[in-house]
Amino acid sequence: MSRTVLVKGGQVNYVQSVSVGPHSFPADEPVEAGGRNAGPDPYELLLSALGACVSITLRMYAARKGWPLEAVQVRLSYARVHADDCADCDREARMVDGIEVELFLTGDLSQEQRRRLLEIAGKCPVHRTLTSPMPIQTRLASGS
Repeated sequence: MSRTVLVKGGQVNYVQSVSVGPHSFPADEPVEAGGRNAGPDPYELLLSALGACVSITLRMYAARKGWPLEAVQVRLSYARVHADDCADCDREARMVDGIEVELFLTGDLSQEQRRRLLEIAGKCPVHRTLTSPMPIQTRLASGS
């Protein structure tokens, strides 16, 4: 399935107009980064995609199993952190990207069901995409 998102930069610093099918919303950088904070920043959008996918995947899985999952909340954070085991850490600081995901599951679920839902969270399609090698090809459009 091919998916297309259109992002247009305008006259106002970093404010972007994002269009996804019939949906549109702004993206921006925070004020401290030179933006106007008119919308989520790119990393917040990335976290939003992952969080939505995890939540939807858990709801679908629980429904298919007939489990009493009433609600899902996913809290995500992104940070660049020091690599724990880099060979050249004494010569240069090595940083790696990291995402933390915390699940809040509401419903009369057993510990085994909760453990299984935690496992399933790591198998949502966006999680798999982010953790697999994925080439990104960037090119100029004709006439640019």
